[in-house]
Amino acid sequence: MPVQIEHEGGFLIAKIHHISGRVFARLLKQHGVEEFNPAQGRILFALWQGDGIPIQALAARTALKKSTLTNMLDRLEQDGWITRVPSPNDRRSILVRLTEKHREWEDRYTAVSEAMNAVCYAGLSSAEIGQFEGTLRRILTNVTTAEEAFDKGDMQEEGKRCITG
Repeated sequence: MPVQIEHEGGFLIAKIHHISGRVFARLLKQHGVEEFNPAQGRILFALWQGDGIPIQALAARTALKKSTLTNMLDRLEQDGWITRVPSPNDRRSILVRLTEKHREWEDRYTAVSEAMNAVCYAGLSSAEIGQFEGTLRRILTNVTTAEEAFDKGDMQEEGKRCITG
């Protein structure tokens, strides 16, 4: 007998994530952006929103764990996309800065992002998009809270709260 679940939002989100990743990679290639992969592009995009930020802030912007981000930053630095410099305000903090190499790619990557939005939002009204994004922000808050509870070892209580509402 097939498993019956009441809601399939998590499954749909995972499926959308995988398929949209493949579409995004094809759009990058179509726009001639082959210098970096989609995951690296996410980091560069976050830096285009504000450059010269601590690794911790970049981890928050990209939702990447610090260890994963550090490995990706190593590769981006090796390829000449970013540089890490000590913070002038806090000796313990390292800032991530874009190099000049990124400038020629920012506009192309932005065009790819706009094309991806057009694919995702085809046939949706502005009101539907606003409601959808509001719902996604609430879901993001929920899963972020759950992750933090896991990290603190409190997930058993958080899991009970999620199940009982």
